[in-house]
Amino acid sequence: MAAKWGVELTSDAVGESDDVSFHPLMPRAIGGHLSKRNWARVALLGFCACLTVSVAAAQSASESMLGMAGTPLAASPRSWAVDAAANELKDLHHSNSYLRYRMHVIDAKGDQVRDVIESKDGSVARLILKDGRPLTEDDDKAERQRLNDMIASPSSYFKHVKNEEEGRKLADQLIRLMPDAMIYTYTPGQPQTSRNGVGVEIVLDCKPNPKFSPPSTPAQALTGLEGRVWIDAKSRQVVRMEGTIFRAVNFGWGMLAHIYPDGHLLLEQAIAGGNRWIFTQFKEDLSVRALMVKTIHVHTNVDAGSFQTLAGPLGYQDAVRMLLDTPLPTK
Repeated sequence: MAAKWGVELTSDAVGESDDVSFHPLMPRAIGGHLSKRNWARVALLGFCACLTVSVAAAQSASESMLGMAGTPLAASPRSWAVDAAANELKDLHHSNSYLRYRMHVIDAKGDQVRDVIESKDGSVARLILKDGRPLTEDDDKAERQRLNDMIASPSSYFKHVKNEEEGRKLADQLIRLMPDAMIYTYTPGQPQTSRNGVGVEIVLDCKPNPKFSPPSTPAQALTGLEGRVWIDAKSRQVVRMEGTIFRAVNFGWGMLAHIYPDGHLLLEQAIAGGNRWIFTQFKEDLSVRALMVKTIHVHTNVDAGSFQTLAGPLGYQDAVRMLLDTPLPTK
């Protein structure tokens, strides 16, 4: 979703320039001169936003979802989405909450593990494992040089932070559309026992609302996705989402991007400390044709774990120094 869905898209500020991540991650801005891969990112963001709608349903500001009859099903399915969208907007910016964690990404670039720190300026990360092995001396030297260059060039770093903020604004816009963009229904047999056997979950199906008229190009992505979401009934946090691209979606009549049907998305998340929820697993299997030129097949598996809550905010340079001062794993 985090990238959120909770999953974080890693930009240059975090890792390498073309890393795919998802925290509503950090897509490029729409407009200007976008690369083919960045148009693909814009397209993917729309689908991610569709599933992120219910990610942060805790501490609802509106009426209790228990309803007058004392059962979660007394409330309409849409009311969950309305509350979820409102709370996801809060969680999107996670004010005054900073984490450190490991992010394991398997994609076309290989198998990489990064040490990630959320600073008050934006996220930064250090490559610590590659293809399941410790870094070579040359790999570590190159990574240290990249991070030291980041410290020495605030202007370059904040250029990428600007991209992150533009992506967050786009996610914000799409999430606000979600209660009306989708039709929500309870799946049969509600409520359900949670997957770990502790607590109760409410399960919703969502499909595009045929009466919804996308107000922008990115919002068109919301018309091609259907899915299912598992929500913890006590905390009202989403613990799992599954999405399927059931029909093709065109951006700019297909001239900007075309997302093929039969793509799949999966998100799982958990509480990382305090009231902060974040993704623990994200999978995507998608095919996108960008600018009518090249079809990009995106196969990504992202896992996050080893969460630590930071005592307070760090500037990005101090966060980078903390990464550099941490010994690398030896196996």
